[in-house]
Amino acid sequence: MPRLSLYKPERGNDYAFLDKSISEMFTIGGTDVFVHKYLGPKDVSNDAATADQPSYVGGSAETSIQDMLFLENRDRKYDPNIYNLRGIYNVQDIDFDLSQFGLFLSNDTLFMTIHISDSVRILGRKAMAGDVIELPHLVDEHALNDYSVALKRFYVIEDVNRASEGFSPTWYPHLYRLKLKQIYDGQEFKEILDLPANEEEPGEGSLRDILSTYEVEMQINDAVVAQAETDAGKSGYDTAHYYSLSTNSDGSVDLETAQTDANGNTAARPARSGYNGYLLGTTDAPNGAEFGMGISFPLESQAGDYFLRTDFLPKRLFRYNGSSWTKMQDGVRVNMSQTDTRNTQKTSFINNTNSSNIAGETINERQSLSKALRPKGLETDN
Repeated sequence: MPRLSLYKPERGNDYAFLDKSISEMFTIGGTDVFVHKYLGPKDVSNDAATADQPSYVGGSAETSIQDMLFLENRDRKYDPNIYNLRGIYNVQDIDFDLSQFGLFLSNDTLFMTIHISDSVRILGRKAMAGDVIELPHLVDEHALNDYSVALKRFYVIEDVNRASEGFSPTWYPHLYRLKLKQIYDGQEFKEILDLPANEEEPGEGSLRDILSTYEVEMQINDAVVAQAETDAGKSGYDTAHYYSLSTNSDGSVDLETAQTDANGNTAARPARSGYNGYLLGTTDAPNGAEFGMGISFPLESQAGDYFLRTDFLPKRLFRYNGSSWTKMQDGVRVNMSQTDTRNTQKTSFINNTNSSNIAGETINERQSLSKALRPKGLETDN
């Protein structure tokens, strides 16, 4: 007699019977799973590629890689058809854990099992990382918003493995275990979020309009910047509320003009600000005096007039001495959010692009100087 063995080298009738029985369990006790099939990365450099005829990078579609440096597929193409599978997973609460490092979201990863044979038959291939899964039973019809449509739940497959509970007595696997994460408003899922929020009325908006947090995050960011500008003001130090005395050509204080100002008569027109320090220059004239502005000097001027040249970067304030316009100060006090014109330690120290010559060697100040200052023969890092 042949020896009894549940395992056979070939997948015979026993395997087929168990496979159909397991599939029936998913039909009875599983939930619907809508699969947006991942087709592969789009070749954005190919102008001839269209939505109907996508161009893929590197031969086969699904297994090709768009960016070989970062190993990413950012521009993804998804099948417009939606495939319906059955899946089973453990529903769990999504909680926030307060640890020593802050508030973290836990249990936000789902592990779902699907039937191997059914998924391959329906999708035409095995489930893979990049496929987007929609769970219709998690649709929220009572969300706190002013939209007339329900909020859908989308998850992306991050990993696929054979489930340990899916091995039958014949030692053959029947189930895939999927690791799922919620999708976000990113470049990878553009085609998914561009779908209409309401299939019956496509013109009402896209899924991005109701699922993305971009607008809220931008509003929060703008509010934080506005409050920071209110609290911190401008860079440097404010000396506009101080009074600048007029000085003579040798730099001494003009006592006669100072006495006149103390009596409330003609306001002084100093040739320079009376204060020196870190980032004090503004676009206002000293002592609140009137001044003009523009991209060219006026043709008719009187001695002591101020004029702000707006075509300088930063803007520069000049004073007319009777024969020529002399520079007074540059408007270096700007809002901290102006990253293009501000002159603070954040731009001149942290983002330092200067270089120095040390011991005959040009050193970029952005890098560490320890290697450059080592004596000859000790250049080796240990």
